[in-house]
Amino acid sequence: MDKIVLNGITWSHSRGITPLLAASQRFSELNPEIEINWKKRTLQEFADYPVEKLATKYDLLIIDHPWVGCAAATKCVLPLDEYFSKAYLKDQLDNSVGSSYSSYYYEGHLWALAIDAATPVASYRADLFEKDGQPIPETFQDVIALGKKGKLAVPSIPVDLLMHFYMFCLAYNGELFLDKKVIDREIGFEVLHVMKELWSLVDKKMFNCNPIAIAELMTVTDDYWYCPFAFGYSNYSRSGFSKHQLTYTDLVVFDNGTPLISTLGGTGLAVSTFAKHQKWAIEFAQWVVSPDIQSTLYVQSGGQPGHRSAWINEEANRICNNFFINTLATLDGSYVRPRYNGYLYFQDHAGILLQEYLLQGGNPEKVLQEMNKLYQKSSKA
Repeated sequence: MDKIVLNGITWSHSRGITPLLAASQRFSELNPEIEINWKKRTLQEFADYPVEKLATKYDLLIIDHPWVGCAAATKCVLPLDEYFSKAYLKDQLDNSVGSSYSSYYYEGHLWALAIDAATPVASYRADLFEKDGQPIPETFQDVIALGKKGKLAVPSIPVDLLMHFYMFCLAYNGELFLDKKVIDREIGFEVLHVMKELWSLVDKKMFNCNPIAIAELMTVTDDYWYCPFAFGYSNYSRSGFSKHQLTYTDLVVFDNGTPLISTLGGTGLAVSTFAKHQKWAIEFAQWVVSPDIQSTLYVQSGGQPGHRSAWINEEANRICNNFFINTLATLDGSYVRPRYNGYLYFQDHAGILLQEYLLQGGNPEKVLQEMNKLYQKSSKA
């Protein structure tokens, strides 16, 4: 009897591929007639390549929640709320990490299960701070002071700069994406001023670094002590994963005395509408995102689960230097990006304007105007 083969696509990092390989191996051992193969793509390809095209080639897809607008428009993945029991879905909702579950719910349907959860959080080299006798930053002004000493590492490629822009807009109590504007003009000016101040202190090599590159840089050298905000990767807080271990924590308090609010990331597991063996693809998805697997096999294999049971699990926190419990508050308060079909055009281009401004200077009025034009164009896409 020929095996039933499912093919999946994920992203190329230990957090993205390793837990899926481990879970798929175990699922095949429990169901010998099933074989699940995974292909990985780069983080940039993960963000850029259209899901509707991937869905014609793969049965299982790891997606980013801003893609759900496209999913709803093209129906390229299954509305999972029609395939899972109400009890299962209620458990997923009740145990969501932040808005991870609801971020995949759009236009009346659930287009993916929150298999992974993340948001920008702070990280630091505890050994270097202890050696120098320096306190860990608690306020944004502490971050600025550390930047003046050249000890900051900050992801500064365009898409990450855009996430930071959102964060600072929220810090000024701004409302994003209203009335054909990304942000109110006055708040936009304040945000660009603050970003200019911080990034004037940051090593220019950061403009080529995504969060993974930052974590690698901080764990293989002693040059950078602290990252104030980057999507968290529990792998780097685990013993033996890298040369040095990172400690992760919630974001610092901003100038107005409130904690910074970062932008929700993470990934969802979707099932292709074109899958030949939908029954088994759905069954695997339900199994791998269940609380029992998420809080044991998935996290133990390098994953960063989307189910809350793992984030409060004592063993999961023990093996990850308390990564989960230390950053849960920031994740619970994180901002959910727009998900309309066309938003990703804005996301792909707006960060470039921010990077050019921070590197080369220019007119902040023009930056905001061009961002608004991109938003309006993406809304009509």
